[in-house]
Amino acid sequence: MKIKNINRSRLGFVLFTLGLLSAACGKDFLNKIPLTRVSPETVFATTKNAYAAINGMHRRLYSQWYGRQAHGGQSANMIYNEVLGEDFIMTANANGWFVSEYRWLAHRDVNGAILRDNYGFYYSFIGNANMIIANIDNAEGPDAEKNFLKAQALTYRAWSYFNLIQMFGKRYVAGGDNSSLGMSLITEPNDTPVPRSSVEETYALINADLDQAIALFQNAVARPDKSHLNEAVARGIKARVALTQQNYAVAADMARSARQGFPLMSQEDYMAGFSDFTNREWMWGIHHREDQPTYFYSFFAYLGNFSSTNTRGNPKAINSLLYDKISDTDIRKQLWDPTGANADFPVVDGGVRMPYMTRKFMLANPGNSNGDLAFMRAAEMYLIEAEALASMGRDADAADVLYELAVARDPEYARSTNTGAALLDEILTQRRVELWGEGFRWYDLKRLNLPLDRNGANHVASLAVTFDVPAGDKRWEFLIPQAEIDYTLGVVQQNPL
Repeated sequence: MKIKNINRSRLGFVLFTLGLLSAACGKDFLNKIPLTRVSPETVFATTKNAYAAINGMHRRLYSQWYGRQAHGGQSANMIYNEVLGEDFIMTANANGWFVSEYRWLAHRDVNGAILRDNYGFYYSFIGNANMIIANIDNAEGPDAEKNFLKAQALTYRAWSYFNLIQMFGKRYVAGGDNSSLGMSLITEPNDTPVPRSSVEETYALINADLDQAIALFQNAVARPDKSHLNEAVARGIKARVALTQQNYAVAADMARSARQGFPLMSQEDYMAGFSDFTNREWMWGIHHREDQPTYFYSFFAYLGNFSSTNTRGNPKAINSLLYDKISDTDIRKQLWDPTGANADFPVVDGGVRMPYMTRKFMLANPGNSNGDLAFMRAAEMYLIEAEALASMGRDADAADVLYELAVARDPEYARSTNTGAALLDEILTQRRVELWGEGFRWYDLKRLNLPLDRNGANHVASLAVTFDVPAGDKRWEFLIPQAEIDYTLGVVQQNPL
């Protein structure tokens, strides 16, 4: 494995600013130098001090990046992954945010903000994780706290590379040729450009980090809340990785173990707005404090009931063909209004109504865009396990797992008698409905080697523009930001243009 021990400053120097582990972000993301910084020696003098570093990483998950209104941390990636798919409908142009991404233009523009946003965002997390990993062993404090902090850093690094490789690399093919360009692998703080390693090598590092993290979490202190990572989250990410690599036995095992202790939410909770991380089903999410406002770069300013120009003029909707597949007795069907004329269906203050518009993400206080956001839920783990079991030909076991989830959403649901491809299709349909709007669809299309097909639904042709993209087309790879190519003098190679 060609792992290079570097951390490229153009993506954001590893900063310890006012005790907060952060990343440089601004208009020129190549040359930002921090005005103030706290030395690593101070930050990692004790485990107590080092908690500020990991807390800073959590905070960056919902902070604004590069001064971009639409990039509010991880929530931007979640929206990108939805607008690139077929199940998420942009009903109008509104103020234009995410329209270029929706049309499949921005991620194929070497100067596109979506490229810089994602590339810089995740590599900054990698650089910050590397600082923790390199320094925490020498901190003064209990070993259980050192293990906890190091395990979180390893998990963050693996999670970051996993997001990057899905965007910037080719689809992983189990047993196939995965020697194409992956990511530049960085495992220690340094500052030297390095060529990209292969897709295979990138996944090898991801899995090694997760395995080490899982082992460390077993001898670590308990996390204080769901904004911190723990063994369950590491196992959940490992399940995602294994599913993407078509390593179905590991995916099923990890998903099953990850969800233990996280019961499925009630139907009442399902309709409560997906904005409260005390929900028993949430495994990992941000707890957004009221005194840390995100204004118009919040997730809820684009996909919620916070009244912004975007939510007022462009209420997001579900693919009508997918909506029609939902049983009338399924609680999830109440998340959308197919008519766009139901006066009892909530709408943002001053907003328009559109057919198939959503009410999934609702703030208790819509006057403030702050809201908790889920990054992992137990429902996803049921779906991963069911898909993995079905992919291994264990139809009966897969149907049993699917039933546990589906009957919690639809009391009239009967255990599936489908087998083979029909059962797998049913599981994937449940996945599309359950995880709608949570940032999975484009990744799913790519890992399953499926084409983009927006035909016959409620996409507006003049707005969506792109309706068909064949599986395996070069457009399934994000381009590397041109600034990265320029800075490294071509050491980092571009994807096919």
